[in-house]
Amino acid sequence: MENKQQGIATTALDNRLGGRSLPPQNDTVKPINSARLNQAQHYNAIWLSDVHLGTKDCKAEYLLQLLNSLQTDTLFLVGDIFDIWALKRKFLWPQSHNLVLQKLLKMAREGTRIVYIPGNHDEALKPYDGFCLWDLTITKEHIHTTVSGRKVLILHGDQFDSEVCIGRAYAKLGDHLYDFLLFLNRQLHKVRSQLGYPYWSLASYVKLRVSKAQQAIKNYRSAVTRYAKRMEVDVVVCGHIHQPELTVTDNMVYANDGDWVENCTFIAESDAGDIQLLKWQEATACARLISVIQFSHHSGSPMIKRVA
Repeated sequence: MENKQQGIATTALDNRLGGRSLPPQNDTVKPINSARLNQAQHYNAIWLSDVHLGTKDCKAEYLLQLLNSLQTDTLFLVGDIFDIWALKRKFLWPQSHNLVLQKLLKMAREGTRIVYIPGNHDEALKPYDGFCLWDLTITKEHIHTTVSGRKVLILHGDQFDSEVCIGRAYAKLGDHLYDFLLFLNRQLHKVRSQLGYPYWSLASYVKLRVSKAQQAIKNYRSAVTRYAKRMEVDVVVCGHIHQPELTVTDNMVYANDGDWVENCTFIAESDAGDIQLLKWQEATACARLISVIQFSHHSGSPMIKRVA
């Protein structure tokens, strides 16, 4: 029965890719360091988005290291996990991408609850809203309740594009410049790797210094938090813009889990119910805590603590 279900899921994905088949699956995905897995960090929940499997810029190797180094009760895939747009233009599916897919399916089979919220680059999966396989569910939005009782709204964020756009010409120019930055990112990473330096994102560095990009990020944050307030939640987790962030605005926690193209970041809920922003470190092969939101037991107000 399990093999039949797995076949149904693979066939559905094949159809979304225009009939192209994925490489055969192999369930024997081993962690890079099995001793490290025995001491895996446990989280109540993990949020990942914008992995863009099927593209040259996807940092699948780092993501696989992360998945092998942690344990979580629930894994939220917050959109653009597959870049179906890119796969339809040119089919690219290296072994590292296949291993990530195998790992996710293995986690679902072994009891990790996985909630998949499609974004714009994997919007072909949106018609499968409500689909379930093992402990994997596809849904358009989701509300999660933390162990401390806070309500967390989860969405990709592409529905706010019309509110964020600062002009069609700027948007189109921005897309082309971003693609060029990612190309430079790849070339720089090759050189730095040869010289023994860890990964560093040129694209993120430039984006933080362009005023139009900063205005778009601000508009996006405002649009997301306004919607979250209407939904009467305490926290909103999103992705889409490849800009990791964990802030508090008008008592609303805005958490953007970033991406696995430039930043290699994710959001996590700790065993105590705190909300954390973490970044995968190539040099140490572990996740580094960037900032954390702690909820006061007395007032219930969120308090941010920046670690790095």
